[in-house]
Amino acid sequence: MEIKATAKHTGVSARKVRLILEHLPGKRVEEALGVLQFMPTPNARLVAKVVKSAAANAENNFQMSTADLRIKAAYAGEARRTKRFRPRPRGRASAVRRPSSHITIVVEEEEA
Repeated sequence: MEIKATAKHTGVSARKVRLILEHLPGKRVEEALGVLQFMPTPNARLVAKVVKSAAANAENNFQMSTADLRIKAAYAGEARRTKRFRPRPRGRASAVRRPSSHITIVVEEEEA
């Protein structure tokens, strides 16, 4: 059975999050949290929150043991961009686009 957890409208671009997520599929939840803890990027903390949430969903909603959970899929999709304008010389303006993303983690129970 697949259990999902999603973090929506994070303030990080999907491209940056995908660099972190490529290390997770196939790993057990405890192992993935260990990997995320020692990653140099601060965005790994955001991904760790989603992994913990997926494990908690499996434990509380489906009575699964967190020790038996394995990450099946981890992906990030584009979310709405925040659009602003910055003043530029000679009375002009330029656009500033701040990307955000939706992070999804799918866990499943490991077959014994």
